[in-house]
Amino acid sequence: MDSKTPNLQSHQFSIKLWPPSQNTRKVLVDRMIKNLTTVSIFTQKYGTLSEDEAKENAKYIEDVAFSTADEHYKKEPDGDGGSAVQLYARECSKLLLDVLKGVLKIKDKKVASENNIATQETFFDISKGQRAFIEAEEAEKLLRPLTERGNSYLKICFSNRSFGLEAAHVAEPILASVKSQLKEVDLSDFVAGRPEEEALQVMNLFATALEGCVLRSLNLSNNALGEKGVRAFGALLKSQAELEELYLMNDGISEEAARAVSELIPSTEKLKILHFHNNMTGDEGAIAIADVVKRSPLLEDFRCSSTRIGTEGGVALSEALGTCTHLKKLDLRDNMFGVEVGVALSKALSNHADLKEVYLSYLNLENEGTVAIVNVLKESAPFLEVLEIAGNDITAEAAPALAACIESKKHLTKLILSENELKDEGAIQISKALEGHARLSEVDMSTNLIRRAGARLLVQTVVQKPGFKLLNINGNYISDEGIDEVKDIFKKSPEILGSLDENDPEGEDDDGDDDDASGDGEGGEEELESKLKNLEVDQE
Repeated sequence: MDSKTPNLQSHQFSIKLWPPSQNTRKVLVDRMIKNLTTVSIFTQKYGTLSEDEAKENAKYIEDVAFSTADEHYKKEPDGDGGSAVQLYARECSKLLLDVLKGVLKIKDKKVASENNIATQETFFDISKGQRAFIEAEEAEKLLRPLTERGNSYLKICFSNRSFGLEAAHVAEPILASVKSQLKEVDLSDFVAGRPEEEALQVMNLFATALEGCVLRSLNLSNNALGEKGVRAFGALLKSQAELEELYLMNDGISEEAARAVSELIPSTEKLKILHFHNNMTGDEGAIAIADVVKRSPLLEDFRCSSTRIGTEGGVALSEALGTCTHLKKLDLRDNMFGVEVGVALSKALSNHADLKEVYLSYLNLENEGTVAIVNVLKESAPFLEVLEIAGNDITAEAAPALAACIESKKHLTKLILSENELKDEGAIQISKALEGHARLSEVDMSTNLIRRAGARLLVQTVVQKPGFKLLNINGNYISDEGIDEVKDIFKKSPEILGSLDENDPEGEDDDGDDDDASGDGEGGEEELESKLKNLEVDQE
């Protein structure tokens, strides 16, 4: 080399991409918190988390992803860290989606930490891939990790795989060998397509194998249990005294099956989550479930939706819920309750200060039941985030009470009032009630006989909110001029405005009101706004 030629090699330097700075890690955690708490294509499907839950999960996700990537980097210390950064990002994305799906729960990590167990070894899951029958030979291969000495599995999920009798005989001793360490068991949808007699034998074998394990969570959903199926799981259910979560959705829980559930579970004193959905429970079955609820003073999340419950069962459930003062989430959608249940439920919720999500759609509440409930919620649920009361034949007559409740809920993020008859009068009152709600992200007032005046004020109210994601005003009677006006207001953020393909500009109210009377005809809109321009939400 020429002596005058600079030695470039001696001046070379490399940029290390790993590890990321503490500020970079914090920014990523903050971004994940936002992803877990705001409406997106994923949270619309799987649901959002509360702020506290999101913070806890985001920090955990980042910690695990960082540790995984850091171990990878240590094995390649001479690299620039680029592959570690990529792994870090992939792990964060994967774990974030797992949290939303409910596959990964922060409590798994806490239990593992307390027992000094590697987190990635605590969850055994065979539910991935296509739904399929499992026979003996395949069961041996699939379940082999559970037979490994010293394994640390705390949670198992056999969902989406249908076990036949021979496969169940393979699984029985394996499950018995690990039952002392299990905390969560998911046996949802694990006998699909099997003849009833075989399915019941499989259930009985699994129940016998797991009898005596001390579970925190048990999921038996999507198994068409009926009373026979519930009793087939009797050995397992009877041995559970520490359950915090129980899921029995789409299980054919009839009156007799509900009684069996109440009979077979010895204690629900620690139960925090109890989910029924899409069952044939009926009034008598609801009374049996109400007994379970009464024995669950720590209940935080109760779902009893689409269960064919009428007035008698609804009243019994409502009275039982009065004892569950720690309730945070209540979902009673799609039952045949009626006004009487609405009034009973309002009395039951008077001491529920922790309520954050209330789902009461399609319950035939009408004005009287709705007003009774919202009057109580106005005073009893200061941190309410989600209020859903769609399809209850609510008219503008109930709007003042509804608006007063909504106005007081400054933490509200989601409001669903679709398929009612609030008209422009109600829409305008609701709009004014929402003016100070900085956290609002979604409003659905579709199919409410709303015309141009109500739609315009609703749009003007939500369009300026920083975190707002979706307004649905489809299926109303907004004029063509009103539609153009709405679209123009949203021209900078058209994705926030839901579809308007079912709007009917020629629509008429059921009572035969013409356009002038309802606010879109000549002089009608101005008259309506004149009457309501000084409207204030009633605080009484």
